[in-house]
Amino acid sequence: MMGQSVAPLARLFVFRGALSRNVRLAAGCGTALLALAIWSAAPAFGWTNPVFLPSPLDVVEALWIMVTQNGLLTDAGISIARVWGAFLLSAVMAIPIGIMMSSYRIVGSSLEPLIDFIRYLPVPALVPLSIIWFGIGEETKIFLLWLGTFFQLVLLVAEDMKRVPQEYFEIAYTLGAKPRAALTSVALRSMLPSLVDNLRITLGWCWTYLIIAEIVAADNGLGFVIWTARRYMETSQVMAGVFVIGIIGLVSDQAFRLAHRMMFRYL
Repeated sequence: MMGQSVAPLARLFVFRGALSRNVRLAAGCGTALLALAIWSAAPAFGWTNPVFLPSPLDVVEALWIMVTQNGLLTDAGISIARVWGAFLLSAVMAIPIGIMMSSYRIVGSSLEPLIDFIRYLPVPALVPLSIIWFGIGEETKIFLLWLGTFFQLVLLVAEDMKRVPQEYFEIAYTLGAKPRAALTSVALRSMLPSLVDNLRITLGWCWTYLIIAEIVAADNGLGFVIWTARRYMETSQVMAGVFVIGIIGLVSDQAFRLAHRMMFRYL
């Protein structure tokens, strides 16, 4: 009897084993509920100071006030527009450049050292330069978001292109394909599943730079709301703003996952 009761549990921890959709959903919900319970207990039992860690109910109350009275949804829309504008600009630039870097050795040898150098620079350290170059308008915010996204994405695209087997190109050339046809019909089709995954990952990175971008002489956006609340020690409002960013990020990530499953059912 004991062996029979342990076996189903043991199957959950099989190395690289498969799980049903219901089990995955239950595990995710269970972890979220456990985290919520610990968070609720911490201020309730005096483990933490509510000034530094307000209860979930306080955060929900602050969120409701911010939505109904302070125009939080407008700020969220502005932040979404900024993030997606910078992300799309990064993708439009990074995809062709990354493909060129892997397709032509001279391009990769020329650009990779510079890209590696810039991508290790901390974005906050470049805020003063961005203000000098672009002023305090929207250009600076988009530039900072682009800066944190483009140089990461271009190398991921280059790696995706590099992983396309050389045999694919040789077969295409044997069948009479021209280089351009081999690129569009062979390389892009082969690298597209991993490219979509990398776009999903870099969109998340773009959101992580939102606070930095929106403290640059901003008067709207989620980053501005969070930074202003921090200044007045409104911790519940800070956490409400962070919660909204997390929800937006989760929805975006799940949308990418769904699109990936629908586009590449054969995987």
